[in-house]
Amino acid sequence: MNNNGNWTADNIADQSGRVVVVTGSTSGIGEETARIVAGKNATVVMAVRNTVKGEKVADHIRAEYPAADVTVRELDLSSLDSVRSFADSFLADCDRLDVLVNNAGVMMPPYSKTDDGFEVQMGTNHLGHFALTGLLKPLLDRTEGSRIVNVSSLAHRFGNIDFDDLAWEDRDYNTQRAYGDSKLANLYFTYEFTRRSNGGGLIAVAAHPGWTATELQRHSGLFQFFNPFLAQTVDMGALPTLRAGFDDDVSAGEFYGPAKARHWRGYPVAHESNARSHDQASAEKLWEASEQLTGVAF
Repeated sequence: MNNNGNWTADNIADQSGRVVVVTGSTSGIGEETARIVAGKNATVVMAVRNTVKGEKVADHIRAEYPAADVTVRELDLSSLDSVRSFADSFLADCDRLDVLVNNAGVMMPPYSKTDDGFEVQMGTNHLGHFALTGLLKPLLDRTEGSRIVNVSSLAHRFGNIDFDDLAWEDRDYNTQRAYGDSKLANLYFTYEFTRRSNGGGLIAVAAHPGWTATELQRHSGLFQFFNPFLAQTVDMGALPTLRAGFDDDVSAGEFYGPAKARHWRGYPVAHESNARSHDQASAEKLWEASEQLTGVAF
């Protein structure tokens, strides 16, 4: 803790010997997470869509921390073939996985579908990570003290998943609602995983960055307009993810975000997501749909 009792990256213990995968780590919170954890001596795997950009970020991390063990692997979460390819090669090469940070995402783009026919935000933000986690779970299970971190958003508050039209084929597309749905899905996944784990060693924890200025917001003029006035910096925005992943006192199924300004800003604390996110029937329904759509069973 810093002098004011706030949790910071200084609270993260040495991570020597531990392996951490961070999806979407070429910019924003993912990049900052990879940088901080590499500086704590973890073996960091940057799982990214654009490997050229990923290598540039890895070079920056190595320049700051010459002893850093950082590798870049291709992962496109909008393609289940890519997810399976990443998982197969990772499982072949690695004998442990301590922390899986499901960070990558898309935010409020125009309507499109993934390679597998999913609405792009649900497909990338939830279904891709659901499949990745399921495929890597055997290795996570074999690694003592392992953890899954699902990066959600305050936008879960305007999510309300229509299970009869997950791909938005029968409704006028609302990119904001669809984003909220995908971030609500991240919480359903976290909470349902926790229920199904029955106190097992592997835990899932959720986090959100509050209002943080990142490249993720490039499709939203509103966010870009207000960022200079309301947004916190990426180093602060990454702290909830880092605490969820690396604080020894974290418990399964908790949700971490900034402490102040209605959870928009500040140092990370555990707090409650909205009532809808705790709807167990919806979480079970999404879990079953996710296994069916991805072909990945836990």
